[in-house]
Amino acid sequence: MTQTVRKVVFPVAGLGTRFLPATKAVPKEMLPVVDRPLIQWAVEEAAAAGCNEFIFVSSPHKRAILEHFSPAPAYEEVLEARGKHDEMALLQAGLPENAKITEVFQDKPLGLGHAIWCAREAVGDEPFAVILPDDMVLHGTGCLSQMVEQYEQLGGNLVAIEAVPHDQTQRYGVLDPGAETGTLVAIKGLVEKPAPADAPSNLAIIGRYILDPQVMEDLSAFNKGAGGEIQITDTLANLIGKLPLHGYKFQGQRYDCGNRVGFLAANLAFALSQAGAGGQSGLGENLGPVLRDIMGTYL
Repeated sequence: MTQTVRKVVFPVAGLGTRFLPATKAVPKEMLPVVDRPLIQWAVEEAAAAGCNEFIFVSSPHKRAILEHFSPAPAYEEVLEARGKHDEMALLQAGLPENAKITEVFQDKPLGLGHAIWCAREAVGDEPFAVILPDDMVLHGTGCLSQMVEQYEQLGGNLVAIEAVPHDQTQRYGVLDPGAETGTLVAIKGLVEKPAPADAPSNLAIIGRYILDPQVMEDLSAFNKGAGGEIQITDTLANLIGKLPLHGYKFQGQRYDCGNRVGFLAANLAFALSQAGAGGQSGLGENLGPVLRDIMGTYL
């Protein structure tokens, strides 16, 4: 029987150099998209998918992230005295009532695989999700909720995928795809950041994973891959044949908030989505193709 996905890992130790000087004192994950920081959007997506244990792989200089999710007695006292109950609810920052928060540190920037490995003790022997807050997906049903539904039927390892322009494969982990069944793609192999001429397809992994705890054992070998970093893509490839591995073609529009134009596009799209919630909730999602046409060379 497939275990329930209760735990989620957020790798948030990076410096965010693409957004300097804004990220000199403010973590990139605390930059706001509309009315809440990137990391809160990610936490809310995980909570909606049923997660109640939130593991932040961070660094000592990014205290603002955990402070955002910590109790705020000064605010609580003032808001309570003024009867501002709606504002009181906002202090939860998207966390469910039964939330457990764990912080671990990644002491060196050795890659996404290493960041995930740093969470090994907090993860234990359960399947767990990984969300990269840079990747925002706009849809009525969160990307992770969609994946959990699939995972309950599949087990193993599951990654969110989408088709990317062939000339951008060097930015992603790319699939050597097998049989496709609806929105699911069996994965025969994976290549991290291949040159367009060497890419086995244009199906790329984006920042959503549901992983079996066995990945931690393979990651513990500290084998370095593309860019001299420890890559989760390599570990998933190593486990093919030992565990099922599938790609899921999620519903919704992805915005890459790791670059400035993608971040701007997400702000516009999510703002329109919120504005249209009374009857035109597809506004923000449908904006994606339009933005790509207007700013395609920059996205």
